[in-house]
Amino acid sequence: MIYLLRHGDAEADHGEGDAARELTGKGRRQADAAGRAIARLGYRLDGCLASPKARALGTARLACAHLDLEPEICEPIADGGYDTLKLVAGRGDQLLVGHEPDMSDEIARLTGADVKFKKGGLAVLQPGMLRVLMTPAELAAVAGS
Repeated sequence: MIYLLRHGDAEADHGEGDAARELTGKGRRQADAAGRAIARLGYRLDGCLASPKARALGTARLACAHLDLEPEICEPIADGGYDTLKLVAGRGDQLLVGHEPDMSDEIARLTGADVKFKKGGLAVLQPGMLRVLMTPAELAAVAGS
């Protein structure tokens, strides 16, 4: 299984560049709820690959705190145009934390589904099938937030 988590809500660029944009308070709550929801749903993950951009890495760290995982920085996720199957090959079930429109593009490429992937949302897929698509509000409800 492949788990895609879009980074949480992020602050505007304050002149330090896109990569330095941090999570807002709302984004931190989204990331925390996503991690708690993933744990509560009983999903078993073998690892987490995250974009090095501050908002994605922050999301990964907050979510993974509930999953007994340490995020691994994965540069291609920041650059876009990556192949999810190649990134996760031989790694078991992985959580990828990244950005739009790349994540929706990968969902479409791998499953044929045309989705609106919200900040802080989660998609669970197998090649050829979108199994789960949850909004941040749904994740928060599962997490008990």
